[in-house]
Amino acid sequence: MLEIVKAIGNEQMKTEVPSFEIGDTVRVHNRIVEGKNERIQMFEGTVIRKKNSGISATFTVRRVAHGCGVEKTFPFHSPNVVAVDVTRRGKVRRARLYYLRDRVGKAAKVKEKLD
Repeated sequence: MLEIVKAIGNEQMKTEVPSFEIGDTVRVHNRIVEGKNERIQMFEGTVIRKKNSGISATFTVRRVAHGCGVEKTFPFHSPNVVAVDVTRRGKVRRARLYYLRDRVGKAAKVKEKLD
């Protein structure tokens, strides 16, 4: 039974997974379906978390919109996630950037990695 579930999951996985790290500022192209209409909506923010575990791998993006913090979790292998563009690389020393939730203004920014 477990092998069947894994086999179905492996069929659904994407072959090309976008490459980015925690702390990077990314623009996620997300497919939105409203009735018969379909459109692509952008969500740009800082990656604060990545969870790698096969078909259920996800990443969380945080941004501040109108003074309110908004976090969205996207599955890596979802057909609704069309593309992920890296806007800038971040220089961090943590695996989870939950401390950004408590910060406002310039303190909530992540330094840019200059390579």
